[in-house]
Amino acid sequence: MHIVLAVIAGAGLLALIFLPSIWARRVISANALDRPDFPGTGGELARHLLDRLDMPHVAVEAAPKDADHYDPGDKAVRLSPENLHGRSLTAVTVAAHEVGHAIQDRNNDRALANRTRLVRISAITERIGVAAMIASPLCSAFGGPGLTLLVFLVGFLSVAGQAIVHLVTLPVEWDASFGKAMPILERGGYLPPDDLPQARRILTACALTYAAASLVGLLNVARWLRVLIR
Repeated sequence: MHIVLAVIAGAGLLALIFLPSIWARRVISANALDRPDFPGTGGELARHLLDRLDMPHVAVEAAPKDADHYDPGDKAVRLSPENLHGRSLTAVTVAAHEVGHAIQDRNNDRALANRTRLVRISAITERIGVAAMIASPLCSAFGGPGLTLLVFLVGFLSVAGQAIVHLVTLPVEWDASFGKAMPILERGGYLPPDDLPQARRILTACALTYAAASLVGLLNVARWLRVLIR
């Protein structure tokens, strides 16, 4: 009975982790088709919105594929090629979302500032954690139990930092999508009314990928805690 429950719980966790990402990819891909009826590309909409919102200093730049983001340090909305140059519902919605982050930055949003600081700290701790994992066999062989425990603690802090970043990211992303982007798209008349439900689905799909990443991070923290407790 315990084995059956463990299998069911494991299958449920896997579903929570992978199904949102699979659904998100399908929603984004289904709405990435060219729309000749749209007046401009995602990049052109981003530029228009930034200028209209008195943020001409924020640049609109190209990003690698699937790496759309707003950089608060460089003050730049970066869109992947398909969203920068694409004339699709996905391109327009993603562009509005990233402009939402620029609005948060202009408004000195505390959650965005905290997320930005945590990302920088997490990047450092991740590099330290990788180095610790590479050195762990030598520490176990020659350093004794004290050094081995220290290495595991460093690795745990690295994993925990990434999990915290994902958790902090969720409300920031939700606000950029539904507190900023959707009102702009609705009130500004940038999308036909029939497209608004699909735009909400795109933004929801993107948020679910962050939720799945948060769950993965928490599971990693739990695994490290089990190792440390033993």
